[in-house]
Amino acid sequence: MLEEEYDRDRRRLPRHLRRQPEPEQPFAFSIRPVEDADVPDIREIYNYYVTNSVVTFDEDTWSIAQWRDKREQLQKLGLPFLVAQSPAGQVLGYALVQPMSSKSAYRFSVENSIYLGQAATGKGLGRALLEALIEACEEAGIRQIVAVISDKGAEGSIALHERLGFVEVGRMGRVGYKFGRWLGTIYLQKSLKPAKKKGLFAR
Repeated sequence: MLEEEYDRDRRRLPRHLRRQPEPEQPFAFSIRPVEDADVPDIREIYNYYVTNSVVTFDEDTWSIAQWRDKREQLQKLGLPFLVAQSPAGQVLGYALVQPMSSKSAYRFSVENSIYLGQAATGKGLGRALLEALIEACEEAGIRQIVAVISDKGAEGSIALHERLGFVEVGRMGRVGYKFGRWLGTIYLQKSLKPAKKKGLFAR
């Protein structure tokens, strides 16, 4: 008997007795401040972009120790560092702000960064993280957020920032060189309405 004849003659269970595929779970997440246990996942997310894209101009991957130092530094400064977590506890993405400059006059202005795990892109998580980051910055008393975005391969990030009120304020051409090509940067800025508070960002 030919194989196709065997397949044709096999008895099949009625539809109601067949095992049904598991329904796909809806995409869900919660956003919270970063914890030390998140650092390995954050490292993996970021290093993917370092080695596979030009959205970051870093060419060397980051170690867990470097990310722990970054987390501690931002915590001391009172700057927001958020993660998005799945119901199972996996870090899906993160968002943070860091000082624009070490010069003290810049203390009310920050630069933001948002990175998503590959399985979490295209599902609205980037917008949710950026909205939460903006709110956390206003609570911290920050007045200006600047996004510095590659002029190649980051069109989605530019569009996201513009949808949330960021305005392009400048460009620099051919300031980075990665993967054998020259890259420029696009600067976008958003003015915030900071909450009145005492402390580092009081004004």
